[in-house]
Amino acid sequence: MRLRRALAAAVEIWALLGGLVLAGVVALNVVSILGGLLGRPIPGDFELTEIGTAIAVFAFLPWCQLTRANVTADVFTMGASRIWAARMSLAGSLAALAVAGVLLWRMSLGLGDQQAYGYTTAILQIPLWPCFLPVLASLALLALAAVATLTEDAAAARGRRNA
Repeated sequence: MRLRRALAAAVEIWALLGGLVLAGVVALNVVSILGGLLGRPIPGDFELTEIGTAIAVFAFLPWCQLTRANVTADVFTMGASRIWAARMSLAGSLAALAVAGVLLWRMSLGLGDQQAYGYTTAILQIPLWPCFLPVLASLALLALAAVATLTEDAAAARGRRNA
């Protein structure tokens, strides 16, 4: 129970940080648009927008998994018993864990490639490899959140109400 609360606090803080990054992206775009109207756009604003949006989106995933705020197709569970609904939720949590694992693996390899080849953005010449670090942290949190929901769903699928 303590681990679940600590995980919930961590993913909430992480999602809030992602929200701050996204708010920064919005502010950057507003300033760039206004600057463009005055003939002084911000160079590389789209590069910063791409990076910030990617970081923010990945930061929201663990919170969505842990709070079960992901999009679901309730049409499949409307007429199902509580245990069958829990089994379907269990399958969803298992899929989330698998996706988190594969993405964590592949993005860590991408980080290595970006670092080895020294890729940078075209205009601002920002190295891309550091941008992978918050994404990897998000995916690790997503995997932990999926394990937490998987554990809860497994208990519910066995007919236990409180996992």
